[in-house]
Amino acid sequence: MIDKEVERRRRIRLSVAAYAYEVHDDSVMSDGEFDKECLLVDISQTTGNRKLDNFFKNYFDPSTGSWIHKHPEKKNKLEQIYQRVYKHAGWGS
Repeated sequence: MIDKEVERRRRIRLSVAAYAYEVHDDSVMSDGEFDKECLLVDISQTTGNRKLDNFFKNYFDPSTGSWIHKHPEKKNKLEQIYQRVYKHAGWGS
């Protein structure tokens, strides 16, 4: 089993990447990197956030990023992270 902080960060990165692609048509990581990281997600690992742990258990699919449309923090936190990290820092397209 991996460290919960590693898993938490992986899920955040993947969520923001899926959000950027699905909502803003912006690839902030390559398809290969996204696919590789998705295969490393361990949905049995708890991260300390029960709502998001349940979301990943019920909706995460490593073969696509469309699960992001059901993400419980899509409208607020993911948009904020995307804007702060990728758009304002000049990353992404």
